[in-house]
Amino acid sequence: MRIANFKIEEWMNRYESSALYDLTTTCISPLSVNDLPYEKSIFDVKLGYGDITGSERLKTAIKSLYENQELENITVTHGAIGANQLVFLSLLEKGDEVVSIVPTYQQHYSIPESLGASVKLLFLKEENNWLPDLEDLDRVVTSKTKLLCLNNPNNPTGSVIPDWMLEKIVEIAQKKNVWILSDEVYRGLNLIGKPYSKSIADLYSKGISVGSMSKTYSLPGLRVGWIAAREDLVVEINHQRQYNTISVSILDDYFASVALENRDEIAQRNFSIMHSGLKILKNWLEREPQVDCVMPIGGTTALIRYNKDIPSRKLCRDLQAKTGVAILPGETLEMEGYLRVGYCVEPGCLEAALEKFSEYLRGV
Repeated sequence: MRIANFKIEEWMNRYESSALYDLTTTCISPLSVNDLPYEKSIFDVKLGYGDITGSERLKTAIKSLYENQELENITVTHGAIGANQLVFLSLLEKGDEVVSIVPTYQQHYSIPESLGASVKLLFLKEENNWLPDLEDLDRVVTSKTKLLCLNNPNNPTGSVIPDWMLEKIVEIAQKKNVWILSDEVYRGLNLIGKPYSKSIADLYSKGISVGSMSKTYSLPGLRVGWIAAREDLVVEINHQRQYNTISVSILDDYFASVALENRDEIAQRNFSIMHSGLKILKNWLEREPQVDCVMPIGGTTALIRYNKDIPSRKLCRDLQAKTGVAILPGETLEMEGYLRVGYCVEPGCLEAALEKFSEYLRGV
């Protein structure tokens, strides 16, 4: 199976570790084990495989994030990256049609392409505040479409599809009998209104929700994700899962359970970091004339348009070489002329990085 180079991950693998100021990150400052109220008995746990599709404790905690899901509707995966891949492997065959709303995580179009699917990209537009145009969506999604992929809240733009619009998207999919994969790894990080948007799995019988401990719960090192979907699909996904997962680590399962059981405390900490970063970003944007941005209302990243006639890869390489500031080029997201900035880093790092970025822009 041939698959396109994973542009985001390859860029970050090459540049992230050497950055003095890393604004490529999509995670809120990670928690440590000591930040979690773990039980000392964890040190007596034998390190076997554990529960194959996730412990009942973890699935019960995940179930509490949804309105209409039961334990049978949930399977635990190796991160959201493993969850997305399992969905594609379980649903798609050569010749199927997939519509992917972009910009998004490259998995959502490159894996279907590698499986022989016909992929149509529907680009979000800045003038629509990075929200889907429902008329465009209704035209692009046809009776031949098998799967629609979306990301809500959206990485990289920080847009959040309102619940009423999600229901309209479901209507479009329902009348054409289309599955919806909603990558909801930033669900719970809405900055306006309720923190949690409605999940596609609760709105639609053919809705598939993918979640993760990495973003909303600040535990990317656990490598725990999940899928919530109707039971017959979960059964099929678990058939595929046997070939690449067996089980997540029993320790990861345990710590993910503890974190979700204490998610209100984690949310309080994380929203404080998000609001602080967003204030710094907003103040910088107001005084920096060479960039523009639709302010994010969810998630941990912003998509910034710049007015220099420089390819985004060249700009980011040059910026990091001269200042130590790492920013993700929009070209890796199919969005040339833009840059993705992660604003949920330490405030001192964010302020210093943005000031150095301004100095760089004045010199080119």
